[in-house]
Amino acid sequence: MAARSDPLTNRTLFTRLSQTIARWAGKPQTFAVAVSAIILWGLSGPFFGFNDTWQLVINTSTTIITFLMVFIIQNSQNRDTAAMQIKLDELLAKVEGARQELMDLEELDEEKIEGIRKEFEKRARAAREGRPLAEERG
Repeated sequence: MAARSDPLTNRTLFTRLSQTIARWAGKPQTFAVAVSAIILWGLSGPFFGFNDTWQLVINTSTTIITFLMVFIIQNSQNRDTAAMQIKLDELLAKVEGARQELMDLEELDEEKIEGIRKEFEKRARAAREGRPLAEERG
């Protein structure tokens, strides 16, 4: 059996950075730090006289963080979705009787996906009612 390479060593800098930030951002401690920063900012209002610069600091900070996090979250979601699709495709390829034409379902347009979804709804209804699928098609 050939040695498998470690996929974690082949990641790009952006992938490693986005995974690290996504893991870090999803922790309760990070949320607590963010809430603490907002509270400190609010408490500092009287010291700065609630002036425009004081408001600009929080507005600019949160806008920049939000803007950058959109890309981090989208990157993580795209990677997770692609990995899940590959795993599902592997199952479809290996399971006897599975319809392999469903393997690239995510590439179809909305109408075709809706048609397939309705077909599976009919199958589920027939299965719940204990009827063969042929009765539902009539």
